[in-house]
Amino acid sequence: MARLLRRLLVLALFGAALAAAVRALQAKRAVAPAPDAGPSWPPLTPVEADGAAAAEVEEVVTEVAADVESSAETRAESSAEGTAAWVEPVGGGCPDGYPVKASHSGIFHVEGGAFYERTVPERCYLDPQAAEADGYRPARR
Repeated sequence: MARLLRRLLVLALFGAALAAAVRALQAKRAVAPAPDAGPSWPPLTPVEADGAAAAEVEEVVTEVAADVESSAETRAESSAEGTAAWVEPVGGGCPDGYPVKASHSGIFHVEGGAFYERTVPERCYLDPQAAEADGYRPARR
């Protein structure tokens, strides 16, 4: 009987210590952290671009405009032929006639490729040439 009472006393002490530790952890977590003001960076000031930088920016803008125009021409040619160069995927896969899967990573996959089956397409193309014309690269496997 005395042995049972000692065990109950030890269990009660252990339980009380455990409860106190849990309350201490909860109290520690309840303290709101100091608001983070973030870095104190100086405000941005506009800088005048020199002639070389302005010319480089103009060159990049011209290249991008040419790429956009090229893509638009490719789609226009395809639609003039009666078919679009690419279509939206349907139900997580490509519809019939559009077997090339292009993903958000900038890579396209063709049937029989290592990752074709598990690729979730962003666009579906008629052929690899159409995907490359839109800036996608072929998968390596």
